[in-house]
Amino acid sequence: MKRKLSSDKPVCVANGIASSSTQIVVGRGNVKSRLMLVGEAPGASEEKLGKPFVGKSGKLLDNLLESIGFDVEEDVYICNVVKCRPPNNRKPTKAEINRHLPWLNQQIKAVDPYVIVTIGATALEVILGTKYKISQIRGTWQKLDAIDVMPIFHPAYLLRNPSKACGSPFELTRLDLSNVKRKLDRLKLSLDINLSAEKKISHP
Repeated sequence: MKRKLSSDKPVCVANGIASSSTQIVVGRGNVKSRLMLVGEAPGASEEKLGKPFVGKSGKLLDNLLESIGFDVEEDVYICNVVKCRPPNNRKPTKAEINRHLPWLNQQIKAVDPYVIVTIGATALEVILGTKYKISQIRGTWQKLDAIDVMPIFHPAYLLRNPSKACGSPFELTRLDLSNVKRKLDRLKLSLDINLSAEKKISHP
């Protein structure tokens, strides 16, 4: 059934990724949201709590979203490409990504977002199917079929580069997310206008 997301714990074991993993991390937020954020893979904090982006990077991401006007419980759905923490927090292998990709595709289909924000280089490559330099493509609108895609820096990168000066990674990411907010607001307004017009036609 659409918009119902679930986990099956043996999947990660079968994928050979979670010999030391005890938790599958599916997603958090509102599955009816029109904004979906996709990261790389869970870390230790995410594995412990069973939710993506709940460590230092996640707290920074939440703060950025809230500062722009998003409600992180109602306005967004957050997940990762890979649902289990790779050993030693390493980058997922191509084989691991490919095994988890059908699950991510199912999530995208279930949530049916208007906008996807890719967090970091791995998620960007997986969603768009091509390898890009995040520094060159971040902040520009891309497409996944009919879905608008906005690449942003990973918040872990912002933590390593904490400056908030004009032109800093932090400020660029804030501007990118503000751009996402404006697009979603325009889409909502357009849908409301169309809905209102349809009602007038139906009930003259």
